Amino acid sequence: MNDTVLSQAERDALLNGDDEKDTQAAVTDEGNEIKPYDPTTQRRMVRERLQALEIVNERFARQFRMGLFNLLRRSPDITVGAIKIQPYHEYASGLPELTSLNLVHLHPLYGTALFVFSSNLVFCAVDNLFGGDGRFPVKVEEREFTPTEQRVTKRLLKLAMDAYGDAWSAICKINVEYVRAEMQVKFTNITTSPNDIVVTTPFQVEIGTLIADFNICIPFAMIEPLRELLTNPPQENSHQKNSQWRETLAKQVQHSELELIANFIDIPMRLSKLLKLQPGDVLTIDKPDRLIVHVDGIPVLTSHYGTLNGQYALRVEQLINPILNVLSEEQPNE
Repeated sequence: MNDTVLSQAERDALLNGDDEKDTQAAVTDEGNEIKPYDPTTQRRMVRERLQALEIVNERFARQFRMGLFNLLRRSPDITVGAIKIQPYHEYASGLPELTSLNLVHLHPLYGTALFVFSSNLVFCAVDNLFGGDGRFPVKVEEREFTPTEQRVTKRLLKLAMDAYGDAWSAICKINVEYVRAEMQVKFTNITTSPNDIVVTTPFQVEIGTLIADFNICIPFAMIEPLRELLTNPPQENSHQKNSQWRETLAKQVQHSELELIANFIDIPMRLSKLLKLQPGDVLTIDKPDRLIVHVDGIPVLTSHYGTLNGQYALRVEQLINPILNVLSEEQPNE
C-alpha cells in the first residue's frame, strides 16, 4: 500500500507542474491572438457617408451610358456598385493581370486618380464595333492590348472623362485631364504609401449577353479638401433661396430711417479762450462751398447749402460711397 500512496511533496510537485503547463498553454493561446502594432500600417477610418460622391457616380453612370450608346449603337445597362474605402494595396491586389489602367488628373484637386477598364469591357467594345454580338467571347490571356484595342480603349476613356466632368459640375467644377496608360499596377503610384486610403467605385456594364466591369479609384487625400461638401451635398434650391432672401433683405433695409448730419464748420479753440467767452460774443466763420453729410460718422455724400421754399436745404452733389452708386443705379426712381 505504501508504494501506491503519494507523499505530500510528490502531490505538490504534480500540482505545481500542471499549473505551469496550464499557464504556459494559456500564455501561448493569448499570444496567438496578440497582433503587433505598426503605426505606419494602420488603416485610417472614414466614418462619414460620402453622399455627394454617390450622386456623382449615379450621374456619371447615366452620362457614360449615353456615350456608350452613341459609340456602340447598342443599349447598355450600367449598374453602380457601393463605394469602397480601403488601403491601396488591397485594391491593387484584386486587379486582374490584363487590365487597362488610365491615370488622370482632376483639376483643381491635387493628385492622380485611376480609370480602370477590365479586359472584358475592351473586348466587348471591340466586338460590337466590328459587328459582333457577343456569341464568341474572347479568351483572357496574359498579353498586351493590340493597337486596335488600345485605340478603342482611348475612345472609351474619352467618353468616361467627359461624363465624369459633367457629373461633378453640380458639386465642384473639375477638369479631367489624361496623363498616361499603364498595363501593370506597380507603375501606377497614385499614393505615397501602399497603405494610404483610396475611394473606389465599381461599375458593371451589360451589353446584350456580355457583362464587363470597370471602376474609378481616387486617393482619399485627393478629395479630403471637399470632405464637408461630399458628406453634406448642397440642396438643389439653395441658390434660389439665397437669392430670394437677399432680395427681401435689400428691400427691407431700403425702408430703414437714417439720420443725416452735415457739419458746417469745425472751429479749433484753446480751453483758456473757451473759458473767457461771454454771452453775446461772436465767432466768425467762413461759409463752406460744399458740405459733407455723414451717417453714423461715415461720409455718404457731398452737398451744397441753401434754402428752398423758405426752409434750409441741402442739394446733393454726388454720392461718396461706391456701393451707394451701384444701389442707386439698380433701383428705379420712385
